[in-house]
Amino acid sequence: MLVVGNGARSAGISEMIYQFIEKTHIPVLATMNTVDMIQDKYRIGFIGTYGNRASNMILNECDLVISVGARLGLRQIGHMPELFAPNAKLIRCDVDQYELARQIKDDEEKYNMDAKAFMEQLLAEDIPDYSEWWNNCREVRDLLDEYDDTEGNKLMKAISEVLPENPTVTVDIGQNVCWAAQSLYLKGTEGRIIIGGSYGAMGVGMPYAIGASISTGNGLTFCITGDGGLQMNIQELETISREQLPIKILVVNNRELGKISEIQHGSYQDRYIITTPESGYTVPDFVKVANAYGIKGAKLDSYKEIMDYKEWLEDSEPCLLNIMLTPGTLLIPKIKWETGTIKPDIDDEMLAKVKALIG
Repeated sequence: MLVVGNGARSAGISEMIYQFIEKTHIPVLATMNTVDMIQDKYRIGFIGTYGNRASNMILNECDLVISVGARLGLRQIGHMPELFAPNAKLIRCDVDQYELARQIKDDEEKYNMDAKAFMEQLLAEDIPDYSEWWNNCREVRDLLDEYDDTEGNKLMKAISEVLPENPTVTVDIGQNVCWAAQSLYLKGTEGRIIIGGSYGAMGVGMPYAIGASISTGNGLTFCITGDGGLQMNIQELETISREQLPIKILVVNNRELGKISEIQHGSYQDRYIITTPESGYTVPDFVKVANAYGIKGAKLDSYKEIMDYKEWLEDSEPCLLNIMLTPGTLLIPKIKWETGTIKPDIDDEMLAKVKALIG
């Protein structure tokens, strides 16, 4: 496997990554911050705590991992480094010597160099064609695509259907960013999913969208945000309205601070505090708020209604779609911190199918 992180983007090697896949048919996995680097038919998914089940299972079975510009932090490798790609030799390329100083595997190879120079040398190598392995990995991806298909994942797939080719999408922090990383598929290979990563907290979605739109000459931009994140910077609706930026705000509204309430549910025996309506967290009528700022809005009782507003998502006006989600929708799968296992388990029949392809 080739694993690419945000350092690969900084080095400007997106096109080289696609060249590498076309030449070798070695699958490429991403970190959460770089899910948009590998899109269209090339996409397998991203690795880590909330990564796609297929990606993490493939990583566990492969015999070589080449990491380019990915720091391989705790969110990617977990609490116990020995469980990260346990069957694989690890080759790491990073421009930051201090990241490489952190040992992951005893026998890993490290290259302290620019990702572009590294990929130029890798592309020059005489590498066999791995089409059979690539096809098997993509088959596993398709097998497991609907296995962890929560309402949040279905919503992201519905959004994917209405997006144009090579869109610009910004995503807020919370459950919505994990669902987007797992299930938001872009048509084309030049679109962007701009994720806060470690640089922004709840509320970054709209400011990111404003910056993205202005930087592209008031270009069409899609902002996916949660009800909690939207309230952190709700005043930016005035900026969008005043500048008449064609930003399409898609609110994933489960009427709770889902990421935190999920932790309170799973780890603290449902002792909710200021995360649900009953424990002190509420949301306004976002359509009325949008209208107050001069932005058209609509409430959708289900993600299935999003196609009804396709024209709104294509015109040059800002809009807000308040998409209702069932409270308590969980974010799965998740790598269990203490054991490195993926929860929830998959059934034996599906596991056998996956093992037959990549085991």
